[in-house]
Amino acid sequence: MKQFKGRVVTPGEVTAEAVVTTQGFNTLASLQMPLQFGDKEVKCSDQNNAELHGKPLIHKALCLPQTIGSTTGGLVLYCACALGKNPACMLFANPIDSLAAAGAILADVWVEGVTMPVVDSLGDEFLNYVKDGMMITVKADGVVEVDG
Repeated sequence: MKQFKGRVVTPGEVTAEAVVTTQGFNTLASLQMPLQFGDKEVKCSDQNNAELHGKPLIHKALCLPQTIGSTTGGLVLYCACALGKNPACMLFANPIDSLAAAGAILADVWVEGVTMPVVDSLGDEFLNYVKDGMMITVKADGVVEVDG
């Protein structure tokens, strides 16, 4: 098991299976179609992200460098949480952008019963180490344990 320490953006503890992308995660392109059309597994619909396209994102530890794309990304993330179709957690190698932070924080504050821990600034070593299918545990203090 390897540990990484990041900054807590939204609190919580969770253990989940990793899905990993080394390119920017387009929240709108990845989540809008599955949410809009009722995909129960919330499979990534971003055809420009070959690492994630077609993979289920719901209840997974989404490991990414940063988000990219539309200014609606934060709202889409908030909606995913409000519908209970969000990743188990989001783990950013880089500092989180303001739009993704807004969506995650608003969901944390406004959506009762939904917890989606978000940790950023985990570093490039984290993203180089973690692979799809590894089990990840997020601790309340921003420590992320990767069991692999």
